[in-house]
Amino acid sequence: MSDTTSTGPTLVWGAGAIGGTLGAAFIRDGEDVLFVDQDAAHVAAINERGLTITGPIAPHAVKARAFTPTEVTGTYRRIFLAVKAHHTEAALATLAPHLAADGFVVSFQNGLNERVIAATIGADRTVGAFVNFGADYLEPGVVLYGGRAAVVVGELDGSRSERITALHHQLLRFDDKAVLTGNIFGYLWSKLIYGALLFATAVTNDSIADVLALARYRPVLTALAHEVGRVAAAEGIRLETFDGFNPGAFLPDAPPAETARSFDDMVVHNRKSAKTHSGIWRDLAIRKRKTEVDAQLGPIVEIGRQHGIPTPLTVKLIDLIHRTEDGKRNLELAGLDELAEAAAAAVQA
Repeated sequence: MSDTTSTGPTLVWGAGAIGGTLGAAFIRDGEDVLFVDQDAAHVAAINERGLTITGPIAPHAVKARAFTPTEVTGTYRRIFLAVKAHHTEAALATLAPHLAADGFVVSFQNGLNERVIAATIGADRTVGAFVNFGADYLEPGVVLYGGRAAVVVGELDGSRSERITALHHQLLRFDDKAVLTGNIFGYLWSKLIYGALLFATAVTNDSIADVLALARYRPVLTALAHEVGRVAAAEGIRLETFDGFNPGAFLPDAPPAETARSFDDMVVHNRKSAKTHSGIWRDLAIRKRKTEVDAQLGPIVEIGRQHGIPTPLTVKLIDLIHRTEDGKRNLELAGLDELAEAAAAAVQA
């Protein structure tokens, strides 16, 4: 592989659900994209057979080039980081030598990984992104693109730079509703509220839509969302709405009718997607591996502690996920009952 200039290819670091879906779309549109992935079997399959995107949304296959991290050479101006949140630091250590002097990293991940990236390579070389489309890695060389949803990019400081404008134009070729925002952290914190709900649905084998539709668990899910919302408010975050999810409906002073309507909207949105369960559930039930729980929900607890805001339900949810990872509990609705018990104890404390 030859070195690249600022007009060279996009390097997609992580060719799974998000990175694979985005990269394949760009290749299909005629762009030069190179994939990097630590899964040698996935890399081999892409090089031998191409990358196949399956599912209801424009299924297709593209010829592509892929490399393991040790095989990459050259430097690149645009690096899309799409690894699991808990792999961010390790990925940064490996990709840093391949970032051009005028280059930047875009975090196409879940959580507040922009903070980690900025602390490592500098805020001026970090670009924020928010994605909510449904996708899953299925097997080597195959990714499911199961449902369209929000795609958002923005500079961390909210500025309208030349690079963010160009990046937005690139993403419009993937989804014509892609958004350029001056408030990327508003989207990221809103996704943390939604993400906490997804982690809660993942402690059971029921689908996302089915769990969110169960009236008896909506109070505890609401209480969980309130915790995250209080921490976001303490950070001075202006939350953003996306894909039928209204984060304002989960703030402590939200009218109950508004909260109920947001639950109903989320159920409708998730029933439209071919991706019925979260990637978190897939890690627990199918792939039998560690989830992103510490990297995604851990910062909520940490930042809450800094502001003197207790987060007992988030702590309990992290414990439920850990116990599932360790094989100490099964995926069943009883996990939500445990969460409800923690909520009741928190009220009495």
